[in-house]
Amino acid sequence: MTLDPDFWSDSDRAQKILKDLNKAKDAVAKYNSLNEHVEDLEVMLEFFKEGEVTEEEIQDRYRKVEAIIADMEFRNTLDQPEDKLACYLQINAGAGGTESCDWSEMLLRMFTMWAGNNKYKLTELNRQDGDVAGIKSVELEIEGDYAYGMLKGENGVHRLVRVSPFNAQGKRMTSFASVFVHPMIDESIEIDINPADLHWDTFRASGAGGQHVNKTESAVRVRHLPTGTVAECQQERSQHLNREKAMKMLRSRLYEAELKKQLAARDKVEAGKMKNEWGSQIRSYVLDDRRVKDHRTNHETRNTDAVLNGQIDDFLKAFLMWDGTDQKG
Repeated sequence: MTLDPDFWSDSDRAQKILKDLNKAKDAVAKYNSLNEHVEDLEVMLEFFKEGEVTEEEIQDRYRKVEAIIADMEFRNTLDQPEDKLACYLQINAGAGGTESCDWSEMLLRMFTMWAGNNKYKLTELNRQDGDVAGIKSVELEIEGDYAYGMLKGENGVHRLVRVSPFNAQGKRMTSFASVFVHPMIDESIEIDINPADLHWDTFRASGAGGQHVNKTESAVRVRHLPTGTVAECQQERSQHLNREKAMKMLRSRLYEAELKKQLAARDKVEAGKMKNEWGSQIRSYVLDDRRVKDHRTNHETRNTDAVLNGQIDDFLKAFLMWDGTDQKG
C-alpha cells in the first residue's frame, strides 16, 4: 500500500497506515529479538554441559529471557481498540481538605514523573489550586502509544495515610483523591456529535496574574446537553485552539461513556466510578508504615518513595494481568 504512487493523495489515511505499519514492524522486531535470546540460551546450555559456562551465567541469561517473555505476555493484554490511544488523566481532591489537595499534587507529581520515565508527552490542560496548598483538580493530556491502556487501571480513589505536615499535633491523617482516565480518541474512532446539542461558555483562564490568558476570555467550556458531559480547556492563548481541544476532550469522554455502558454488563466493579471516601479506594499509600497496596490485585511494595517518584509500572502491569476474581484486601 505504501508503494502505491497515490499513497499520499489522502494524507490522513496515509498517516494511519504508516502508524499501523510501524506497530506491526515493532511487534515483529520484538518477536525476532526474543527468538534470538532463546536461541542464545540454548547455545549457552550446550556450553554449560561442556563445562565452558557457569551455572550462574545460565541462570542470569534465563532470567533475562523470562523477563522478555513476561513483558510480551503483558503487552498482549492491551488488546482493546482504545488501549493503543493517548489519554486524558484527571485528578480531583476528595475528603480531607488541605491534606487532600496536597495529596492530589503528590499524585500529579507521580504521574508526571511516570510519563517522563516512559517518554510520554504530558501537557497540563486545566488546574485549580487549593486554598492553602496543593491542587483541588487538574487535567492532563498524556500523548504516546498505549498511554490509555497502561493507565486505565488508575481509575478510582487513591488513599493516603501519613503523619500530616499540616497538623500542629503531628497526627496521623487519611485523605483521598480520585483519578479518572479517558482515552483520547483519534481518527480511527468515529464519534458523531450534533452541534445543536452543544452549549459553549467562555471565561478567563486561571493562573499567575499578568499572563495573557488572564486578560481575555480565551478559556472555553462545552456541555453536551443530552448527556450533561462537560469538557473545558484553558491551555492555549487562543480561544479557537481551546475550542478544538475542548471538542477533542468531549469526544473522548462520550466515547468512554459508551465503553462504560458496554463494560457494565460484563464487569460492574471495574466499570463503575467510586465515591471519594472510605471503603472505595483502589490503592492505599501508607507512608509511616512504608507500604503501598493495590486492593484489587493485592500487589504491594514497601518502597513508597519509588512509587511516589513515578515507579508504578509494577502496579500497572499487575492490574492488566489481573483477572478480576480476587477482591480481597
